[in-house]
Amino acid sequence: MSNIANPFGQVLVALVTPFTADGEVDWPGVEKHIDDCITSGADGIVVTGTTGETSTLTDPEKLKLVEVGKDVASGRAKIITGGGSNETAHAIQLYKASEKAGADGVMIVTPYYNKPTQAGVLTHFRMIADATDLPVILYDIPGRTGIPIKYETILRAAKHPNIVAVKDAKGDFAEVSRVLNQTDLMYFSGDDANVLPHLAIGATGLIGVTANIAAAPYRTIIDAVNAGDLHTATLAHQQLEPLVRAVMTHVPGTVAAKYILHGLGRISSPRVRLPLVGPEDTEAALIEDELSHVGEIPGVDLSRFRPDRNAAAGGALPKIHGTTR
Repeated sequence: MSNIANPFGQVLVALVTPFTADGEVDWPGVEKHIDDCITSGADGIVVTGTTGETSTLTDPEKLKLVEVGKDVASGRAKIITGGGSNETAHAIQLYKASEKAGADGVMIVTPYYNKPTQAGVLTHFRMIADATDLPVILYDIPGRTGIPIKYETILRAAKHPNIVAVKDAKGDFAEVSRVLNQTDLMYFSGDDANVLPHLAIGATGLIGVTANIAAAPYRTIIDAVNAGDLHTATLAHQQLEPLVRAVMTHVPGTVAAKYILHGLGRISSPRVRLPLVGPEDTEAALIEDELSHVGEIPGVDLSRFRPDRNAAAGGALPKIHGTTR
């Protein structure tokens, strides 16, 4: 654990954004889903992240998600705004507005598509951190952004007083250990399959996709690790493994999570926004096969799972939504 206070929580859900069948944000569904996650053990909710389909949300939708999250949480969990932008000025505008909307923290994704140098990445992070009083999580996910946050850049960024954490979806455990040894940064596992290994080398918590479906076992893992009970943590990790495979292996995690949540009756529609699409029949069959290997998980009754491949496919082409700015 870090030497500094943790302003984010430890079991953070990378929240899906529930949509109606025609692709609009299902605001009552958002409220219900956030409450379900918190009731199941989450103490942090990351809205407008990768899993929340930030790249196809409008700015007003992003800000309303912060407001709704803050209202539903009512102090039970921290609300972190994710996303960002590959344009520094736009990112600053979004995070300032998110702070006014009530966010408890911000998560800054590495600038994508531009492929800046590490000097550009560092400048992007520093300028955003300068523009907010909120604690900042850096989001290192080179598989999506095209570039990593290199070790030396993380060390330099760690000197900024507002930059206090990293969400790691890079999978370089040696680098995580090295940074933890040389900084006070907190680390959050951004890879559902590696939550327990990350915690074992000193990570603070997780920001998970599968936690949309099953936050309770992650609460068990965190509490057990905090208590030094590796046996209990390992059992919960093993319990989750088939569900993690179902969510993270065959289609983007957002798509699989919504397909499963809808099949469980926990969201009204599995709709995702283009260019994401629901699972094809072969992909849905693979997800369902993985689910057949899942045993009993607290808060998840898979006997109630009713796959709806027609709803996932979406039928007629959905409307195209406006630009994100």
